Amino acid sequence: MKKLKGLRVAILTDEGFEESELLKPKEALEDEGVKVDIISPKTGKIKSWAKKDWGDKIEVDKSVDEANEGDYDALILPGGVINPDKLRRDERSVEFAKIFLASGKPVAAICHGPQLLIETGLLPGMTLTSTPAIRTDLANAGANWVDQEVMHHANLITSRKPGDLKAFNEEIIKTLENISNQRSRNTSMAGAIPE
Repeated sequence: MKKLKGLRVAILTDEGFEESELLKPKEALEDEGVKVDIISPKTGKIKSWAKKDWGDKIEVDKSVDEANEGDYDALILPGGVINPDKLRRDERSVEFAKIFLASGKPVAAICHGPQLLIETGLLPGMTLTSTPAIRTDLANAGANWVDQEVMHHANLITSRKPGDLKAFNEEIIKTLENISNQRSRNTSMAGAIPE
């Protein structure tokens, strides 16, 4: 049985996302039974960036205007140079990410992905990692930047690059397992007959 069946995760992205940083987490989560929705300011199909050139297109499941944060257990922000720069200029995308970060639900961002989170104003005091290219931007936003494969601080999970995807995906899955186990405990306690 898939251990994370019943959980839902949103991947917020725009054109120019780094292909592997979206597809690998999506695949890893779906293998565990998670329902993953691609959310974007655009509708239809959006183009990925595959290392040095445009890559495959992916279907958007819901526009960010249609999506409801309450329907999801976690948020993933893939990187790519183009994608986060577009998202951070879209007010609804910034608000979508801000609600997740403020709610305590897991937010996982890789490479340039944390760039969007600067716009939320919620990074002061958070410890995170990213591509070194946005290190100064994150530090100027009040975050503590570290150079490591994966960093999990409060409800924020971050990684530096596609080479860190294995550790990134494992940390997301471990975090979602904790949510799933907590729900199972709450459900069984709710069904228990008090003495």
